[in-house]
Amino acid sequence: MSQATISIRVDETLKRSFDSLCDEFGFSNTAAITVFMRTVVRERRIPFEIKAPTKQERNEKAWNAFMALREQAKEAGIQDLTLDEINEIISEARKEKKTIWKNKNKE
Repeated sequence: MSQATISIRVDETLKRSFDSLCDEFGFSNTAAITVFMRTVVRERRIPFEIKAPTKQERNEKAWNAFMALREQAKEAGIQDLTLDEINEIISEARKEKKTIWKNKNKE
């Protein structure tokens, strides 16, 4: 079977990362690309989904996340806090975290 060469330009960091992973898999980068190409030809499709969500999908996901957070706040009894009260709770939690961190480092 005759051979052909494909030459492509990619980000250097991406190539190094890809080469490293291929080594971990026991493949050369050429073998990995060949497997990809054979799969595309055999299945007549890209073997993974390439998709960007629609604006409506993003908005729906964001709305559902917001509603879930509201429900959690309601269950915790904190749904009516002001922004200043929320910021004070965050500040106290950060101070507590610093105290725990300092005590751990003393041990």
